Amino acid sequence: MFNKILIANRGEIACRIIRTAQTMNIKTVAVYSDADANSNHVIMADEAAWIGLPPSAESYLDAEAIIAAAKATGAEAIHPGFGFLSENAQFVSAVEKAGLTFIGPGAEAIQLMGDKITSKTLAEKAGVSIVPGTEGAVSDVDVAAKAAIDIGYPVMIKASAGGGGKGMRIAHDEDELREAMPQAQNEARASFGDDRVFVEKFVTSPRHIEIQILGDSHGNIVYLGERECSLQRRHQKVLEEAPSPFISDKTRAAMGKQAVELAKAVQYKSAGTVEFIVGADEDFYFLEMNTRLQVEHPVTELVYDIDLVEWMIRIAAGEKLTLKQKDITPNGWAVEVRLYAEDPSRGFLPAIGQLTRYREPETDTNTGIRIDSGVHEAGEISIYYDPMIAKVIGYGKTRDAALDRLSLGLDYYVIEGLAHNRQFLRHIIDHPAFRKGDFTTSFIADEYPHGYTPAAPEDKTALAQMRSIAVLLVASRLDRMAASGNGTVDTAFWLNDEAGASSAIWDKAANSVTIDGQVMVIAGAPDRDSRRFVGAINGADVVMQIWHHAARVEVMLGAHRLAVHVLPERVSHLQALMREKSVTGGAVEITAPMPGLMTRVMVSVGDHITAGDDVVVIEAMKMENLLKSTETGIVKEILANAGETVAADQPLIRLADKTESE
Repeated sequence: MFNKILIANRGEIACRIIRTAQTMNIKTVAVYSDADANSNHVIMADEAAWIGLPPSAESYLDAEAIIAAAKATGAEAIHPGFGFLSENAQFVSAVEKAGLTFIGPGAEAIQLMGDKITSKTLAEKAGVSIVPGTEGAVSDVDVAAKAAIDIGYPVMIKASAGGGGKGMRIAHDEDELREAMPQAQNEARASFGDDRVFVEKFVTSPRHIEIQILGDSHGNIVYLGERECSLQRRHQKVLEEAPSPFISDKTRAAMGKQAVELAKAVQYKSAGTVEFIVGADEDFYFLEMNTRLQVEHPVTELVYDIDLVEWMIRIAAGEKLTLKQKDITPNGWAVEVRLYAEDPSRGFLPAIGQLTRYREPETDTNTGIRIDSGVHEAGEISIYYDPMIAKVIGYGKTRDAALDRLSLGLDYYVIEGLAHNRQFLRHIIDHPAFRKGDFTTSFIADEYPHGYTPAAPEDKTALAQMRSIAVLLVASRLDRMAASGNGTVDTAFWLNDEAGASSAIWDKAANSVTIDGQVMVIAGAPDRDSRRFVGAINGADVVMQIWHHAARVEVMLGAHRLAVHVLPERVSHLQALMREKSVTGGAVEITAPMPGLMTRVMVSVGDHITAGDDVVVIEAMKMENLLKSTETGIVKEILANAGETVAADQPLIRLADKTESE
């Protein structure tokens, strides 16, 4: 067994690998860029080595720097995690040439399966069901358009190298294909250094199901059930679960058998995943094989009680698999959500900034919650890397039990300082169709076409609970001030929110709030430091998050959010004197919808543009985003240039106002 390994990655996956290495008494070396000098994985590891500047190409993709760090620190092996160099065959060869061990599959398997075109051909020869598509890569849009007619729309344009939703576009007709293909090629080039794409049939009403496999260097290969990964946004997974609520035992066995046959065809060793697209009738087709650890591997680990990272390390050290297929059976259910720094109310645009407050829920066997994270309070989410904050996993004996625990875990999760998708994830979990297991890969696009903005609940009981906590928070604060001689004792209050204006009475002795005659007896008190209220209202257990500034209280209950203005009744008449903020006019500006690197400006001063015209391209979190104008007018001024880093809402282009245009 190894004495010391280097983790060629960052964030939550680096932390997760370090934890397993620690249980195996293996010392660890972390690598870091300037942007990650104070990150959790650097703190957790036994040693840390600086490898370069923040951009991935100058640090985490610098194979020479990583191998040099391994040799300098005396590491015997390198675990790549996922992303970055994890599926780079040249890196594997370089690691082995340096006399080190790569904790993962061999270079040949990575090369064969990492190319989607080659892997598709190999899969077909191995007897695996494949999706109709082009036989090889296409670079000319006319050739792609002709192929798409033969395949039949809709089609998927996919980068030949890579994954994670990068370089992927759906086209429903030729016009969409001609617009989408260059975007897919640009993204593929930026993310993987390879702009080859291919075209294949897009399966309607699809489910995304993947099979986890493990193989050793002695020819033993097993599969560990399946993961349901259909909840996706822009081809990136948002929620995963094991097992799938959709497929039958017969289909599971057939998919598992094909996955093992494919792995045998390339003499696969280590952990890997074979991904399938499954239609409504459970017909399934090979998508790709990921020759690495998957982001969503925790759900498999919980359901099968197997540490995949430990097995990757043991296999790399030459050990034999002791797992037998007949003994691998699922126990319970696990559901994982990806907690991202993004703004669901603005079309899920990525967010950056500092985590000014960060409190994770408790994780133990009683809560049934597992957190895989790589951040800490006061840490930064930067533009350079994926904006994932953490993975939150709920486990239980049944699917409903796992979802209930996951819901509670999200309710306890406090994040401040930047936009995030916590309440969006909470809303998905509560969605009736999702709860029934009735969803496809288009679920988020269909159900949340304009993103998600938390709103007040329609349920009157929930609304009353949220309002009562808002009143209690203000009342108790004023009471403390009065006790110190700096205020007046108040029991009568006026409140106003989306539901309208109401009167409230606070009874300190009974710890109750009466709103418009409805009495809410509260057990517990809001914790201003943790930003949580954990207690009961009229006997019902409740977990809320609270934010309080002056007379405004923001209350979050599950997926709902309510902003309440609370004032003592004696000064409530002053509210009528508060004037609405006026909106001033002026020249129209086109602003950045997200932070990122502006890579192209597609207009010039003096150009006449109309709504819908392409204006700039912004690259953020390794994704290329084409910004279209929402306005019509003449370009008066370009306010940011290609190559500049821009902030969210930063003006990029100013159009002449009407008088200037005439």
